[in-house]
This record gives sequence, C-alpha cells and structure tokens, in this order.
Amino acid sequence: MPAAVLAGTLALLGAGLVARAVGASSGAVDGPWFAAGVAGALYSLAEATASLRARRLGVDVIALVALVGALATGELLAAGVVAVMVATGRALEAWAEGRARRDLRALVERAPTVAHRRVGDRIATVPADEVEVGDVLLVATGEVVPSDGDLTGPAVLDESALTGEPLPVTREAATPVRSGVTNAGPPFEMTVTAEVRESTYAHVVRLTEEAERHPAPFVRLADRYSLYFLAATAAVAVAAFALGGASRAVAVLVVATPCPLILASPVAFASGLSRAARRGVVVKGAAALERLARCTTLLIDKTGTVTMGRPEVVGVVTDAESDPDEVVRFAASLDQTSTHVLAAAVVREAHRRALSLEVPSGVREEAGRGAAGEVGGRRVAVGTAEWVGVGEDAPAWVALARRRVHWEGATGIYVALEGRPRGVVLVTDPVRTDAAHALRVLRRHGVARVVMVTGDRREVGDLVGDAVGVDEVVAECSPAQKLDVVRAERALALTAMVGDGINDAPALALADVGIAMGARGATASSEAADVVLTVDRLDRIADARAVATRARRIALQSVVVGMTLSLGAMGVATAGLLPAVWGALAQEGIDVVAIANALRVLRRPRADVALARGASEAISTLRTGHGPERAALAELVAVADGLDRVDSSALAAVLADLSRRLERDVVTHEQLEEVTFYPLLARSLGGVDPTGTMSRAHREIVARARRLAQLAADLEGAPGAAPDVVEVRRALYGLEAILRLHMDQEEESYFTLAETSTPESVAP
Repeated sequence: MPAAVLAGTLALLGAGLVARAVGASSGAVDGPWFAAGVAGALYSLAEATASLRARRLGVDVIALVALVGALATGELLAAGVVAVMVATGRALEAWAEGRARRDLRALVERAPTVAHRRVGDRIATVPADEVEVGDVLLVATGEVVPSDGDLTGPAVLDESALTGEPLPVTREAATPVRSGVTNAGPPFEMTVTAEVRESTYAHVVRLTEEAERHPAPFVRLADRYSLYFLAATAAVAVAAFALGGASRAVAVLVVATPCPLILASPVAFASGLSRAARRGVVVKGAAALERLARCTTLLIDKTGTVTMGRPEVVGVVTDAESDPDEVVRFAASLDQTSTHVLAAAVVREAHRRALSLEVPSGVREEAGRGAAGEVGGRRVAVGTAEWVGVGEDAPAWVALARRRVHWEGATGIYVALEGRPRGVVLVTDPVRTDAAHALRVLRRHGVARVVMVTGDRREVGDLVGDAVGVDEVVAECSPAQKLDVVRAERALALTAMVGDGINDAPALALADVGIAMGARGATASSEAADVVLTVDRLDRIADARAVATRARRIALQSVVVGMTLSLGAMGVATAGLLPAVWGALAQEGIDVVAIANALRVLRRPRADVALARGASEAISTLRTGHGPERAALAELVAVADGLDRVDSSALAAVLADLSRRLERDVVTHEQLEEVTFYPLLARSLGGVDPTGTMSRAHREIVARARRLAQLAADLEGAPGAAPDVVEVRRALYGLEAILRLHMDQEEESYFTLAETSTPESVAP
C-alpha cells in the first residue's frame, strides 16, 4: 500500500511539474498537484483513523492537518510535496522493517520440505513431516538437514544458519547433528532422533515467527512523545498564524510532518532483532530486546549453562593392584545398558581410551544408587560408595579419591569387582571455555551484578563461581527457591535469568527477561523464555545484550535528532524564512536521516580487534589441536597418581612413553602456534609485543616437557628410589598445571576472537 501511494503521488507531482515547465495552463498544472494532495490527505486520514482505533494519537494528525491546510490556502505544490513526503516516509519505513527482518524470514523460508529416507536398498523421497524417529536419511551435498539425528559416518557441515560461524565444521560418526545445518561436503547418512516438528530447526522457526509479533515498549514510548510533539506543533502553528497568517501556519505544519518518532524506533528495534538472529540468538519480539538492553542484574544457572551439561571423566583413582584402564573398561561395559548421564560419560571415556567393551549380563539397576551385573564372567558393581561396599573403614586410596572429589568439585563413581572396591572414576561437568569471557563482556555492556543459582552442593558452586567470576553463588536451590531469588533481585533492579532445563522454566518466566540455552531442542525453558540461544555458546548472551543496548541507544538517538531538527525547522518556518514547499523537502530530509541512522543497527559494530587475514582459519585449525593436548593432560595426572604402583625398574620406560606422547601432542602443537598463529595475532592486537607473556608460557611448557624427557633418560638403567619418584611427581604436576592454565587462557582470550572480530580488509 505505501509503495502504491508513493508511486501515484509522485506521478501526479511530476505531471504538474512537467506541465509548468512546458507552459501549460494553470488548470493543467494545479490539477495534478491538487489530486496528489487529496490522495495524501485520504491516506493520512486512513493512517490517523487506524491510530485512533488502536487508542493512539500520533503525528499522522499533523500530516492530515498540513495537507488540508495547504489545499485550503492554495499551496497546491506544497500539498503535492507533502503527499509525496508522507508516502515516502511510510514506504521507507516498510522497506526498512522488511530489510531488517530478512534474516528472520530467511530462517523460515529455508526449512526443508522433503527428506530422502532409506527403505531397504533404495532411497525414497518423502515429505519432511513424514520422517519418524529411527529412520535413516540420506542428506545430499548442499541440502539442509531436515531433522535432528546421529551421524552414521563423518560429515562436513555448514552451521552458519544456526550459529553464525562462517567456516564449515567436520563432525565424526555417532555425533549428534541438528536440523537446519547444511551439508557442505559429500552426501552422508544419519539416524533420526526427533520428528521434524520437534526438531531444533522447527523450534527455531516457531521462535522466529513469534519474535515479530510484539512491539517494543520504546515504540509505545515514542507514541507518548509524539503527543507532546503534537501539542508543541499546534502551539507553534498558532503563533505562526498570528505572525504571518494561514500560509505561515501551514509551513509550520508541513515541516513537522511526519515525525521521525514513529519511523526511527520501530526500524531500530526490528534491525536489532535481525542482527541478533545472525548471531544465533532469537529474541521473541522487540519488547524483550528493549528490556534486555536495560537489565543490570544477571541470574545464571550452573549446570548446562555455565557448565557444558555433558559430564566428562577427569581421573581414575584405584587401589595399588588395579589398572585404571581395566577399572574403566569394566565400569563402561556394565554402564552400556544404563541411560544415566554419568554412565554415558564413563562409556565415552572407555571409547576415548580405545578399550574393548563386553556385553554385560544379569544387569540390575537401582535409581540413585547404581548398577550391578556380570562382565566377562566377573561380578561388577558401579555406583555409590555404599552400593559397592565401601564402609567406614575405607582404605587409604579411597580417602585420596574422596579428597580429589572434593578438590575438583567432581562426582565419584565407585567400581567393585567380585565384591571388592577397586577404583573410583571421577566425573565432572566442565566449565564452558567461553563462560568467563562472556561474563566480562556482559559487564562491559552494563551488567553490574551476576549471581549464579544452582541446585548443586555449595563447594561445587563456589568452585565454578570462582572460575568464571560471579558476584555471588546461591547453592542447593530448589526450583521454588530459585523463584525467591528472582523475586529478590527484581526488587532491586531489572533482572535477566539464564537457564537450560525444565526446572528453570518458572524462573525464566518470572524474570524481566528469560534467556534459554535452546540449542539442544524444544524444551520447556525455551518456551518460557524471551530470548533463546540456538547455538550452544554462552558468549552469545553477551552478543545479544550488546545488540539490544546498541539498538535502544540508536533508536533514542534517532528520535532525539529527528525531533531537534524538526523543532529547529519549525522555528525557521515561524519566522517566515521557510516556505511550505521547501519546508516539506526539509522534513523529508530529516526523516531520511533518522531512518538511515536507525538502520545502523544492522551493521556489524567495529570490533575491538580486527584479525589479520588467515587468523580465523588458523584459530579453527589450532583449536582442534587442544583435544589431544587435553588427553595428554589426563595422562600426565594418571601417571603422577600411579607412580607408587610403578615398579622402579619400569619408571624410566613409563616416563619415556609419556615424553613421546608429550612431544607429539603438546610440544609440536605449541611450536606450531608460535610460528603460525601468534605472529598473525600480534599483528592484530598491535603494540610492541602483545603476545609476549603467552609466548613465554610456550617456552616454559616446551622446556618442562624436554626436562621430563631428560629425566626419563637419566633414570634409564638406574635403580629407582623414593627421591626420584618425588622429583618425577613434582615435574608431572608442575607441567600439568602450567599447560592447563595456558590452554584455558588461549581458549578464553584468543580463540574467542574468531567469533567476535572482523577480518582486516587489507592483505597481510
């Protein structure tokens, strides 16, 4: 409709100008201008009527009065220009909002409608809605994955539609794949784990459709501002009439029409929704975006939010006679039949260690206690200390295991063979590598207080809270107590709540802004939340907060600038220095300036760091090297813990094997970083030697690894002694500590740059 009105009024205005240029009669000149003015007046009347029906009194009234006044006083050219101006403003607003929502619409439009299902030896193309759990699908090159599932083989995936990260990623067999990602490599097959309507992408589509239905409070606030502006316009118009008559009053009305108030703020917030969607954050409407911009307190759940929500084995403590690999193998063999999340962690660790598992028999499981059965003809029990028979008179190795459970904030899974406790598998939920970075960025964007709320025990909560840098930890909370915390914080400041589980849904709904980690599917928390992360990264919350703050700031800036310019032009018109025709043109320019400024929200802000060309690719490559390094870390600890069980004659061989592993997986990686990535990063960061401290850590890691190799060589052929064991353990623990700290620093400070910075436009 706005485009049609614009085309019509523009044609009529042009016809009148052409008629005047060729010297046509006054009727031929004034007729098209009069018609354009009437068309503009009718359009403004319709808009004003719609506003009144919605119980809003906006500046469309000023446009209507200006057009009627121009027609009544014979200012027909001004009437035609004002008509074009009104239509142009509305058309520009419609285009801008459409442009801003393009990313949201693109998510909906690319949803797959068909799937290729394997039926025996043939592939059948079926509607996507007919896909069922357990089906095997073939995904061709370039196709969008229609439903969630598990890969049956390796795949190269473009996940940019969900994550915003441009580089394809390689996923191995048996790993989950989410609907909505694109096959960027050869065709692959997958086993469906969720129906299409319940999949990740279907959930994202529902969220994006809902996200466009609610106006922002700031937009309604702009309508209230327009009332004051309307009153000021009326007062100035009366003064202009008293000074110069009706023509001068019409000039004032013309220059005040239409106000950027109702144009700039909707465009800015719609642009913010689009910008957030590009970063894998779906905001359910501009109202939520506006509230997010004003939140100064953040409540954050621990499990699955600050932590990965996927437990991992971090160590194994055994008695002096048992081998850690054997303890893990028996426990994992029994746990294959269990659906418990900790059992899955033990099975994954067994696969990581390349252990051969057996099928258990006679398995009996009791919820909250453990499981028991036979593996390879031997009785195995896995679970709590009481379940496997650890009593008050526990041996010394059990006391060591309990101390490590306490120190590391872990859960101990006790393992018994033939009725005798043989080991404890330590399992912990690792902290997200981007968690501390995300909280620091949130503080930089106005969040003054961060509180971690968890149902976990106090010592675990404090350990995680200290690691990521929260202001307060509220531990051992039930869902009802979480609601009490939300109420208490809301009484002090506007509060956002972040969570991922079903038990978080009430707190998310109660908070001023609920933020759900929704990358793993349609959960109750996602439905209750105002903001949903479609990518499993905590730092995207910081991105969303930054986008919200920027959208609100630019919206306010556009309104203030537009009002100021309009009021200034009204003053000039009141003095008789701005005729109606030129006033209309001036106001058109003001509207364009206000809307163009609002559209700046769509642009990616200039990053604090612009990565040199090739640095992002280097980060992606080197990040994969941290997997083997972390495996080497686990071996360092395992060897250090088991030194008392190593025969003195075998100590040198054990250290030699470990040294070769460190040379291959750690030293080579650190040296590669030093000669490839760090020079690119130093150029990006600027300064004399910005990566100097991290390079110093590289040298220390390499030196300690080489000293360990030398120690192994010195011990070869020499009789072992207690002082040697102490020295070896000191060397192992020291190397483990500095290597772990260095890797965490890299992942938190350097690797996150690949998602937050802009590549340089110049060649290196």
